[in-house]
Amino acid sequence: MLARLLRGLRLLTVLVGGHRALALENLALRQQLAMYRRTRFRPTIRWSDRLFWVGLRRAWTDWRSALEIVRPATVVAWHRRGFAQYWTWRSRPIGGRPRVTGELRRLIHRMADANALWGAPRVHGELVNTPDVLPVTRLA
Repeated sequence: MLARLLRGLRLLTVLVGGHRALALENLALRQQLAMYRRTRFRPTIRWSDRLFWVGLRRAWTDWRSALEIVRPATVVAWHRRGFAQYWTWRSRPIGGRPRVTGELRRLIHRMADANALWGAPRVHGELVNTPDVLPVTRLA
């Protein structure tokens, strides 16, 4: 645990210092070696590996030179797919119209059956003006 912490601190000092590109290249190559050691035949790429390469792409301009496992276009595609998924998740509909209770639904059906020529606007007007019914602000 302490050894990892010391390695992390050394990495931070190198990244802040003048050897940033060398440290990032070394980090990229070590990550690829770790991927090869994890599997026997063909390296499996986990989400953490993909996030690493997307982050490295944003942090280091010469990231393509150290990439050996996948093509650079694949990393760019991961980044674009993640960006699209983020905005799809972000713009999903939240909430919506509250559900109409069963009691109110039965009342609407009963009124529509009893007064077939009224139509939806008049049924809505009657519901809003009826004091003994649950308050409904807007149905349509």
